[in-house]
Amino acid sequence: MNSPILQLLVLAGIAVFLILRLKSVLGTRDGYEAPPAERPAADTEARRNFEVIEGGPDHDIIDNVPEGSPAADALSRMKAIEPSFNVGQFLQGARGAYEMILMGFERGDLAQVKPFLAEDVYEAFAEVVEDREKKGLTIDAEFIGVRELSLVDATLDEETKAAEITVKFIGELTYVVRDNAGEVIEGKDGKIKRQKDVWTFERVFGSDDPNWHLVATGE
Repeated sequence: MNSPILQLLVLAGIAVFLILRLKSVLGTRDGYEAPPAERPAADTEARRNFEVIEGGPDHDIIDNVPEGSPAADALSRMKAIEPSFNVGQFLQGARGAYEMILMGFERGDLAQVKPFLAEDVYEAFAEVVEDREKKGLTIDAEFIGVRELSLVDATLDEETKAAEITVKFIGELTYVVRDNAGEVIEGKDGKIKRQKDVWTFERVFGSDDPNWHLVATGE
């Protein structure tokens, strides 16, 4: 056997060996389909969660009122008018407004809270404050905090875009009433009083006024 033929046989043997090795490492596939790459588990989970959130319910609404309820529908329509509206942020603002308005009323200082009160609510508060003054009564009150807060109802007038949201508060405060002689006639120094209030706030969506106004109070 001459040298060129021997070299060809050696090269052919090497080629066959390499092909067999490649098949054992890569496996065999049909056509030109690329081998599938495993997607990282975190990426897969993130995509799945995104798909659920994107097409799922608005938890900003259903975490505060029952899904499918008239209140949920009203809140959804509010968001359609003003996408920046957020129920959670509204409730935080309502918490602050409750303390400010309640303590303004108890201390007889309504001037600072008047811009946030409907006219009839302001007049009702002012009448009580005036009556206290005529009787010589003084109120010593200190706000402790809001123990409970929940959204009771929500409505939206399609024509006027006037929205009303009713919130229940359970607040805690110290409360002492003294007569004109300084004698305590109601409450006790240092004793915490728990108070329940149901307030309704109103605002016209789509208007330039971002403020909510207290339009009704109850227990």
